[in-house]
Amino acid sequence: MITQNKRLIGILLSVVLLLLIPFIAMQFTTEVDWKLGDFLIMGVLLLGTGLACEFVIRKVRKLDYRIAICVAIVIAFLLVWAELAVGIFGTPFAGS
Repeated sequence: MITQNKRLIGILLSVVLLLLIPFIAMQFTTEVDWKLGDFLIMGVLLLGTGLACEFVIRKVRKLDYRIAICVAIVIAFLLVWAELAVGIFGTPFAGS
């Protein structure tokens, strides 16, 4: 039980640290221009990805299935991130 809670704390800390990168960059350059909504969306995406992988790790017994499902979750995250950032699919959600 303690290791599971440590993983959850690790996920939360990872999300915060990753969101600090653009926040700190905004202090030094005008090229990084994130609004509050950008931070919220990215926080939800990162936290959702981390918690989904944690759920898979807790519930799926076979290691091969765990790896495959977590890889699929990460690929889905990367595709959504790319779409929101530059619009690779041309949906109305595209950032460009």
